[in-house]
Amino acid sequence: MAVGDVLQKYAAFSTLTQTALDALASSSTHLSGWESDAIDNSSAGYLDSEINAVLQVESAGLSVGELRMYLVAELNDSAWPDVFDGTQSAETVTSSDIRDAICVLAAVTATDTTASRTYALQCPSARAVFKGNLPRKFVVFITQSTGAALESTADPNQVYVRGSYANVAQS
Repeated sequence: MAVGDVLQKYAAFSTLTQTALDALASSSTHLSGWESDAIDNSSAGYLDSEINAVLQVESAGLSVGELRMYLVAELNDSAWPDVFDGTQSAETVTSSDIRDAICVLAAVTATDTTASRTYALQCPSARAVFKGNLPRKFVVFITQSTGAALESTADPNQVYVRGSYANVAQS
């Protein structure tokens, strides 16, 4: 490595608080789901964020469906779009056209009817999801259409975020 080389560096993963994600009900329209607390980049100034989720489906009553991870940016310094507010909770977006206008799909996986299966959703670059500009604040919105709730026993559902930044090599 030479002086002046620009290297990508990574912060440690942090686990988002998710009390409303366990037992998340199925939504065939993907309008109802879980909103995370705001991921606040205003002081850290990361150039990008990686977001990963591990989700476990229930043990019975499953149908083929999807698990989806959306990202939603704040509108300005104090407002969020539609039902979002930057606070971890269950949310139902007003309509599919509003969802499609404000929620950017970051990851999706198809599910089958295997009981208690664990799935991973990976968004390696939130910056890419937002077309090259990482917002000052954004939330994760997770929906699922498996016909049953997500597993609620033993806290199996987790969402992780890790920021990255550029580091210039010194002498």
